[in-house]
Amino acid sequence: MRCVSTRGGGAVSLTEAIAAGLAPDGGLFLPTQLPQLGAPPTAGASLPIVASWLLRPFFEGEALAGALDEICARAFTFAAPLRWLEPDTGLLELFHGPTAAFKDFGARFLAECTARIPSGSATRTVLVATSGDTGAAVAAAFHRRPGFRVLVLYPDGRVSARQAHQLGAFGDNVHAFRVAGSFDDCQRMVKAAFLDRELQSRATLLSANSISLGRLLPQMAYYAHAALHAREQGLAPLSFVVPTGNLGNAFACLLAREVGLPIGRVVLATNANRVLIDFLSTGRYEPRASVATLANAMDVGAPSNVERLRALFPDASRVVEADAVDDTTIRATIASIWQRHGKAICPHTACGVAVLERLRGAGAQGTWLVAATAHPAKFDTIVEPATGAECPPPAPLAALLARPAHATPLEPSFEALRRALLELA
Repeated sequence: MRCVSTRGGGAVSLTEAIAAGLAPDGGLFLPTQLPQLGAPPTAGASLPIVASWLLRPFFEGEALAGALDEICARAFTFAAPLRWLEPDTGLLELFHGPTAAFKDFGARFLAECTARIPSGSATRTVLVATSGDTGAAVAAAFHRRPGFRVLVLYPDGRVSARQAHQLGAFGDNVHAFRVAGSFDDCQRMVKAAFLDRELQSRATLLSANSISLGRLLPQMAYYAHAALHAREQGLAPLSFVVPTGNLGNAFACLLAREVGLPIGRVVLATNANRVLIDFLSTGRYEPRASVATLANAMDVGAPSNVERLRALFPDASRVVEADAVDDTTIRATIASIWQRHGKAICPHTACGVAVLERLRGAGAQGTWLVAATAHPAKFDTIVEPATGAECPPPAPLAALLARPAHATPLEPSFEALRRALLELA
């Protein structure tokens, strides 16, 4: 499949796009055209089988095509189960991977792909900015993988304590940097690194943020799996509320619908960072400084994937909706879901549930799922006071929390990152 930059750059293969991450002109890669899907797999197909079926048209003619089944089997080793709160309302739980967040799916797929892409360098540097969950997922996917080192940048003091510990607990080939700034600073620094040709040649950089198609495309799989399962059960097309910050997860849901999956409405749930809300209501994209909230992984003031959204859907407001949730509502929703269903949810999932409750109040019909993006135990200092109950971490998270952790302080400037990269290279 051929891919082009959102800014009009020349076409490359999907394999080349995955290897490059960011397009040379600073844009994001998109397929030149979306493929048509063949007949779906047999009823009850597993997530890896659905993923391979869904992604095969994208990888047709690619060097990785012959390994796609194996890549999916090795990446999707954990489930994305549905948990019903009501007969027509449920959670799509995406946090059962090794770092307890939905980012595990895309990060593991990307790692399996890039390990099979030849490189002229003995060691490639995976560079990632994180608002909380991406960094740990990427670190886990590449941890101790020969031929790779990982640099994770996160905003110091703006991720949860358990998220910060996760990021610094891997060691070995994973290096965590706590940046004295916001996630937007981290993201800006990373993008600048990929546009520095000399640095790219000396450090052999690989992107692992949702700017990478290698992370974005596989995220379609769990929406496809849920949608096909619903159709097998005789349900009308599912609608989704997707908590979002950088827009990668929600954009994957839109792509899944665009290639023909039975998906109804797609609604974005954001926190107090309203850039996406304002963009959809006015048509003007105006990045701004992010605001710290309880749903920290969504604290993004310049969502990268807006560029893809605008390129693929010139009138984006016709294909996607959005609503925002404040911290008071987040706390109240966590408490309410616990009281009514005995179910603990993370602050990001609470944003999605709160938005869905508003939609229901406005008359929304049909079957809806909220993407439950992270395990609530990653946010124990928020969830436990709201529920009045202990929220123990799942075993993989507990194992990381038991390890010592270290993160190196870093100033929020590209020059500081450049020095760190060259020292490691």
